Amino acid sequence: MSHEYQRRGRNWFTAIGLLFCIMATIVLIQQLLIWGPEFVEDFLFNGEITNEKVSTTMLAFGIFMIALGFRKYEQKR
Repeated sequence: MSHEYQRRGRNWFTAIGLLFCIMATIVLIQQLLIWGPEFVEDFLFNGEITNEKVSTTMLAFGIFMIALGFRKYEQKR
């Protein structure tokens, strides 16, 4: 394998980010199926801390971690 081959996106940042995104998506779909879109929207925009807000935060954190995993950095030789 060439020393110039870069394993972009194959590190623990992308793995954890993908895990967070998958878990948040599963929870949001589950809440949509149980409560329906109207209640989920109400839960998302009310003043309390709800499961939907935590899932949205998890999704944002997962996307941030994936972006962090795809960043370009120079390795010291």
